[in-house]
Amino acid sequence: MSAPVAVTGASGFVGQALIAQLLAAGQQVRALVHHRPLPIEHPALETVSGALGDDAALARLIAGAGAVVHVAGRVRGRNAADFLPVNADGAARVARLAGTAGGHARLILISSLAARAPHLSDYAASKRAGEERLAEAASDSALSWAALRPPAVYGPGDRELRPLFSLISRGITPLPAAPGARLSLLHVSDLAAAIIALIDSPAQGIFELHDGHEGGYDWEEVATIVESVTGRGRGWRVPVPQTLLRSAASANLAAARIIGYLPMLTPGKVNELRHPDWVCDNTELGRATGWQPAVSLHEGLGLLLGGARHGTNKGTSNVT
Repeated sequence: MSAPVAVTGASGFVGQALIAQLLAAGQQVRALVHHRPLPIEHPALETVSGALGDDAALARLIAGAGAVVHVAGRVRGRNAADFLPVNADGAARVARLAGTAGGHARLILISSLAARAPHLSDYAASKRAGEERLAEAASDSALSWAALRPPAVYGPGDRELRPLFSLISRGITPLPAAPGARLSLLHVSDLAAAIIALIDSPAQGIFELHDGHEGGYDWEEVATIVESVTGRGRGWRVPVPQTLLRSAASANLAAARIIGYLPMLTPGKVNELRHPDWVCDNTELGRATGWQPAVSLHEGLGLLLGGARHGTNKGTSNVT
């Protein structure tokens, strides 16, 4: 593709991985940058300063682009009013501008597997709303679009799963999920590759994806893999009672409303943690694009936690 690929959420975990892969493939990239600077310099990279609510900045970002990848999203919040302006209104605004910018830009939305169960939380509902509003905006134009619903994503730069994996590598595995619950996982480099495959495909609709491990994992399997790659013996398994989780989440939400911060642990997040089925299916995405995952959980965690060894207190991750 000779025209640039426009990327929102460029400074985030997924955005940086995607931009790195695009640049490595010789692709011109135009990135929307807001609060955090983008720690990547490259002659094929152009940045546009602005927020999702800034139509002028979005218009500059999208003008002449061959594809637009909407990565920007909010994962922390107190209520729907925190999530909807970014996860739903932002998706609708990008879709509207992409559909009216002229040319034949293709739009890829990075949603979340949580959108499959919007009743669980304000976050999940906002991600479903983003998909629906994108589809509605695209129906009023000739915009070609697709959305990805990744599961839990990890890798260099991850701030959510890394602390948990590091804790497991030290011999403590908290078990907050419901008994029998299973989840899929995905390395960020595989997500970036899937996005690029969708850019180059005419496929439309919503697609799930995972790391190639059919049926997902339970936390016992994840802990065993962490223990294997870090070379330690079996650590402690610490069940976290649902009542304790919900009490902590309610207290955290109350404090967030008083102090004004955006929390991660909320009653809605507990609903997500306790949901029994976060398992994905790669079939439709593979059929539509030819994409297949390349990084197994064992390999991905080996790269992430390769510095951790039983009996040492050296760094447990190669990410910064």
